[in-house]
Amino acid sequence: MTLAAGTRLGPYEILAPIGMGEVYHARDTRLNRDVALKVLLEILAQDAGRIARFEREAQVPACRSRTTPGRRRCTWWWTGSKN
Repeated sequence: MTLAAGTRLGPYEILAPIGMGEVYHARDTRLNRDVALKVLLEILAQDAGRIARFEREAQVPACRSRTTPGRRRCTWWWTGSKN
């Protein structure tokens, strides 16, 4: 599943795909800022284990208290379902 530019997922508007997998450059329309948006493929969303792993991945960057030199800090703001 590739999301086309202009597709809306909650408050996020897809702008373009980024690299490999289901990661997109998107716009948070509530806060008027650019974000990276990771999407779990629909077929994988049927597996409770995959959903749990996806949610754990979202929690890890949010709890980091410092950044690595040369890398940007990543904060997760929202997890949800398209449906």
